[in-house]
Amino acid sequence: MKFSVSHLRDAHFEPRGLRSFFEYRDLGIREATGGKVLAHVIRAKPGASGVTGAHFHKLDFQMFYVIRGWIEFDYQGVGRVRAEAGSCVHQPPGIEHDEIAHSDDLELIEITLPAEFETVEVES
Repeated sequence: MKFSVSHLRDAHFEPRGLRSFFEYRDLGIREATGGKVLAHVIRAKPGASGVTGAHFHKLDFQMFYVIRGWIEFDYQGVGRVRAEAGSCVHQPPGIEHDEIAHSDDLELIEITLPAEFETVEVES
């Protein structure tokens, strides 16, 4: 592992990532940890909307912290959860979930272990 620092003044968001209606800013943790950990900022793409459909992730750890705006999910066995600025959500490995909606100003930090993982879409 190696040292890493990411400054806001150098921030660059990419349109590519898991969802086409989000933009992603890699925080350099993936490279610093050799792919063991991913930390990135995700924000709503201006003018784009979308929902995910029911799915789950094959990974060891996933959490997100909402910086701005809100996002709402439906979690299997839990129900609807609305996360707003200041909310921290831990999604246990394999939990089925579906994004219902998010605000246009949504911005959150997501951390996963490992950096690369499989997403499995659940058929209705």
